[in-house]
Amino acid sequence: MKKLFNLLFLTVLAGSSFAQFPGGGGQGGFGGGQRQQQQPPQTIPGMANEPTPRGNSKITGYVVDSSVTKAVEFASVALYSKATNKPVDGTAADEKGKFTLTRVAAGEYKLLVTFIGFDTKTVDNIKVEKGQDIDLGVIKLSPQVRLLDEVTVTGQRALIEEKVDRLVYNADRDITAKGGDATEILRKVPMLSVDLDGNVQLRGNSNVRVLINNKPSTIVASSVADALKQIPADMIKTIEVITSPSAKYDAEGSGGIINIITKKNTLQGLTLNLDTGVGNRGANLGLNGNYRRKSMGFSLSGFGRANYNVKTKTTFDQTTFSGANQFRTTQTGEGLNQGAFGRYNLGWDYDLSKNQALSASVSYGTRNQFNQQDLTINRFTNSQPISTTGRNIDTKDLSGTVDVNLDYTRTYKPDQEWSISGQYSRNDRTNDFDAELINGIGNISGMEGNRNRSNNQEITLETDYESPIKSNQRIEFGGKAILRKVQSDFQYLTGLPGSDFITDIARPAGSLDYDQNIAAGYLSYTLTTKNKYTFKAGTRYEHTFINASTREGGTIAIPDYSNLVPSLNVSKTFKGKTLKLGYNRRIRRPGIQQLNPNLNQANPQNVSQGNPTLRPELTDNIELGLSTFFKTTYVTLALFTRQTANSIETIRVPFSQRPEATLTTYQNVGELQSYGTNFYGNVNITTKWSIGGGADVYYSILRNNNPSPALNASNRGWNLGGRLNSSLQFKNGWAAQAFSFFRGQEVQLQGQQGGFAFYSAGLRKEFKNKKGSVGLAAENFLSNSFKIRNRSASATFSQNSTTELFNTGVRVNFSYQIGKMSFDAPRRKRRSVNNDDVKGGGDDNGGGGTVQPAPTGGTPGGGRPGGGGRPGGGGGRP
Repeated sequence: MKKLFNLLFLTVLAGSSFAQFPGGGGQGGFGGGQRQQQQPPQTIPGMANEPTPRGNSKITGYVVDSSVTKAVEFASVALYSKATNKPVDGTAADEKGKFTLTRVAAGEYKLLVTFIGFDTKTVDNIKVEKGQDIDLGVIKLSPQVRLLDEVTVTGQRALIEEKVDRLVYNADRDITAKGGDATEILRKVPMLSVDLDGNVQLRGNSNVRVLINNKPSTIVASSVADALKQIPADMIKTIEVITSPSAKYDAEGSGGIINIITKKNTLQGLTLNLDTGVGNRGANLGLNGNYRRKSMGFSLSGFGRANYNVKTKTTFDQTTFSGANQFRTTQTGEGLNQGAFGRYNLGWDYDLSKNQALSASVSYGTRNQFNQQDLTINRFTNSQPISTTGRNIDTKDLSGTVDVNLDYTRTYKPDQEWSISGQYSRNDRTNDFDAELINGIGNISGMEGNRNRSNNQEITLETDYESPIKSNQRIEFGGKAILRKVQSDFQYLTGLPGSDFITDIARPAGSLDYDQNIAAGYLSYTLTTKNKYTFKAGTRYEHTFINASTREGGTIAIPDYSNLVPSLNVSKTFKGKTLKLGYNRRIRRPGIQQLNPNLNQANPQNVSQGNPTLRPELTDNIELGLSTFFKTTYVTLALFTRQTANSIETIRVPFSQRPEATLTTYQNVGELQSYGTNFYGNVNITTKWSIGGGADVYYSILRNNNPSPALNASNRGWNLGGRLNSSLQFKNGWAAQAFSFFRGQEVQLQGQQGGFAFYSAGLRKEFKNKKGSVGLAAENFLSNSFKIRNRSASATFSQNSTTELFNTGVRVNFSYQIGKMSFDAPRRKRRSVNNDDVKGGGDDNGGGGTVQPAPTGGTPGGGRPGGGGRPGGGGGRP
């Protein structure tokens, strides 16, 4: 594999940026959406009642921990007039400890720097001349160590925060999260849409990249929907939606990136958190322990969730056309689903010295899903009844994933850092079904089965370097190598009633071996001007090597390919408003379930099979956004367009082995265009009551440009979705929250997918000692069920289906913390592998999305550079 590492890095301009709000660094005091940076625990002085004189000077500096020489993120900085001894301005340091005060008038000042857990630092005798810029250099804070008695926090962190290239949803403020999983949180995030199977879309695009704690996982590649079910909602700290990724991110994911950041305690001492809940549809139990002593810390967590009593009813009506004949099939079914999910993690971190850190983690995730469905099937030829049969199907979908990470970081000075990271990840999956065939008089006439074993393995090594050039410029570059290997073995079984299964000799067994290796490099440059323009431009080069073969067909001729993906982000801050313009090119690679040649006939009327010859698609994205706040209201509006060539789409065609059935597969079918807008607003009625909501509207045009009249298809139409939420804070630790979400009909190449609505409400009581809480939450409680209607059609078939879901749910939740902690300095932000290059997917029929989690306990905002794409199941992609 020497050629993997012999690729030259290409160079162009690129970088990152952030917008500053003068004097706005304190606690938000309102709960849901004012645009602001993540806040320190203390209110920043600097909000003087009398008008503050303004000038044209600037004061900058870096805040670091004196004990370990690392940045103190979000430290509070206040500027006092020496003449009046009153605050005149204030701000907060960023993730690198850097702060900037602009429009400072001439005069003499002193600077107070504070952060919880540190002694206050005063920088005295600052003399500013008119038009002079002052760089205070490094300001060192001395850490305090004291026992925590009781802390009273006033004000609330914003529910929605807007940053230059991303939107941040603070999930830890969601009181209805207890007992749920990540899918329930993602439905509440602006721009995201999650269907009832857990498949995610961003602005209507299912090709979204999902990370967990800034790290990839083969379970995400196998199935995003399954991965989300393994993440407890009450362990999620924030969710970042990155719509215009810079060059440092992997090129995969045409819709964007979703980063899920989980909670982690960084205080000194020993704690144990218990979270549990039970309801009529499921139960959960979670334990999370942390121990930290001086420069070393350990974390051990485990979470398990069981789903039960999840019932469905389905109807299906399909007509296929073959010559002068029409074959019609009607089908009704009842189903029962149950499953168990778990995720367990052991983490370790150690500060080797004042400027070096080492961290490691081992995670294991498991998913066991069992579905049972009884079908009644009626067949007609040219409107004449032919037969009535039945089919009782038991499906078993089991998955286990292990992730091992090792990361090293060296800091040379504030804002200058080098890191190297490695990861091993493997997912093993079993996807089987057994079916009893029922004849017209109700007896079992035979049996049928399918066995599919697959594994998805990847090894990643990456290195990154970032450094300021001048006070307003920054450079970042890095390289990455990913070695991926996917295997899938399948066989078909048959049998007679009362006997064991035997191999179906009429349908030979098969296999797929798919190796994908990626080498990538990037360079980015950032420039921030004096008049608050920030330019962030860059490029990324990726080369992909593919070797693929099947047992029955031998080698599949898929040539290697290279991609150059530029990106550009420009932002301007003025009078409390931020205007952003972004362009980027993204890649979508096919996933294992889209490649897998296994012929899945669990539903004999709608057979599915992957296509191992699929090629990647390229998407160009442009977006223009404006965000503003006034008084207690925050509003953000964005316009976007998306142009995709060689688009990978789901295609339904008549099944050659049975003319009454259809085959669902995947093809590079042509082009996809989308034009749309998304809006979000939040208003604080009072300091205790906030209401927020938004809408996503876009117009899609799909064409496959197939020269065959029988297969040629095109479609266009509007897509609509939205959400509304409200939260209330009461006295004595009581709080309430309500949420609703809807997704309208979605335009697809050969039809429409039906819409649905979802709503929930919750009430929570926090104990007086602040160590625990008890809550009650309910979902879809105003009706017993709801229906989703889908339809598809072409020159060769028409298909209509209805799914009725019974998911009214009520659950009681309890959480409690054991242990006592003391303050420690904020830990150094950990580096980690982030393979954000693979198309995520949900079920075996594709359609998933990509969501991006971030490093446990890490600082929101850090996607990692990387390259390549990954084979994944259920629509996840190589």
